[in-house]
Amino acid sequence: MTRLTPIRRGSLVDTAIESLRNAIQTSQWNVGERLPVEAELSEALGVSRNTVREAVRVLAHVGMLETRQGDGTYVRSTRDPGEALRRASRSRLRDQLEVRVMLEAEAAGLAAARRTRDDLDEMTRALDERAAAGSDLELRIRHDERFHHALVEAAHNPALLEMYRYFAQSITDTIQRTEQDADLPEPSQEDHELLLAAIRQQNRERSIALARGLLQPSLTALDEAAQ
Repeated sequence: MTRLTPIRRGSLVDTAIESLRNAIQTSQWNVGERLPVEAELSEALGVSRNTVREAVRVLAHVGMLETRQGDGTYVRSTRDPGEALRRASRSRLRDQLEVRVMLEAEAAGLAAARRTRDDLDEMTRALDERAAAGSDLELRIRHDERFHHALVEAAHNPALLEMYRYFAQSITDTIQRTEQDADLPEPSQEDHELLLAAIRQQNRERSIALARGLLQPSLTALDEAAQ
């Protein structure tokens, strides 16, 4: 009999998901191993087969499980990317800024080599509207986000883009904090314009350096505050 903790209260599906996720992460089933049949899981968890089916569907969607038609459900990964990102969103602002710098600097270098006319037009519109937002902080943040997302899209690297999208909430949080926190230097409109100009000129090294430079003052301020 499969050893799972019976569910007693709370959302049945959510708790079933957590129970199955925990069993996978503690190697009750290894990668490539087939899970017990639905009826056995239902009995072990103390829930209906419909609840088990929905929990399996969710874990398959995040990539931990793989359902093979007519064969069963197999463990695909012992890590839940969504949970990893939730942990990332709870990390320190400095840690989030460092990840953002790494992603955007690499994207800037690739964008300098690969950007299209449409990419340049979208980044230009985003910066023009960022400047036009003036003192409207919410609107300026929105167009700042739009510019950075357009920059990553201009790299034309689907894997990098997906990683950036996964980390999007933390990216948004760092933009808001650097714009709203008076103790953190705000990347200026000119800084952004210089980065776009380097990408337009296809100057890879300068694009990388300018992308890193956008957030370096904030990282320095956080280091000084911690000392």
